[in-house]
Amino acid sequence: MLNVRKANERGHADHGWLNSYHTFSFASYFDPNHMGWGPLRVINDDTVAGGSGFPTHGHRDMEIISYVLEGALEHKDTLGTGSVIVPGDVQLMSAGTGIAHSEFNHSHQEPVHFLQIWVMPEQNGLRPSYQQRRFETEEKRGKLRLLVSPDGRDGSLSIRQDVALYSALIDGEEQVEWVQTAPRLGYIHVARGSVKLDGYPLQAGDGVKVQGDSRLLLSEGAAAEVLFFDMVP
Repeated sequence: MLNVRKANERGHADHGWLNSYHTFSFASYFDPNHMGWGPLRVINDDTVAGGSGFPTHGHRDMEIISYVLEGALEHKDTLGTGSVIVPGDVQLMSAGTGIAHSEFNHSHQEPVHFLQIWVMPEQNGLRPSYQQRRFETEEKRGKLRLLVSPDGRDGSLSIRQDVALYSALIDGEEQVEWVQTAPRLGYIHVARGSVKLDGYPLQAGDGVKVQGDSRLLLSEGAAAEVLFFDMVP
């Protein structure tokens, strides 16, 4: 089963300094039909104006992934971590028993565009932690690159849930095959560009729920950057 949700069907909030699209219910956007998919709870597509950002705020019992598409995102947290995340970097913050952090646009002029992804952990009350790693373009060009996994295999970041997150860059004649096996769930998110899924056109912001045994082909990409989630139901 494939269930496509177009980008313009997402929730939307424009705060001036923050322009945000919500794949699943978040903050003031509520839709009982879109509360998440398996343990995947949030995909927020955020653009933050220069010199702006999120002041220090708290999280707990959530695995939070930040994936920068354009610009630079500055992060500080109560673990003492301070970093600047740019395209190619992936950050994973395990909130556990509680963590506070801030996120600001590192530039005072240019916007920063990033995805913030929340995954519910397999267990609450875990110790907070922070990880970050860079994945070069060549690792994702025309193929799947594992970014996040429960066991940290192949140099991926280690998440506290049975979720594997992959990324692929697809352009021109490049093709990527995605195999989903029941009872696991899949989710495909087009982060930018455009691509065809078994001949069906997808644009930036589109998402696809995948359920049941599926062999899918993504092709005819135009500067497409695509995220793939393989998850426990």
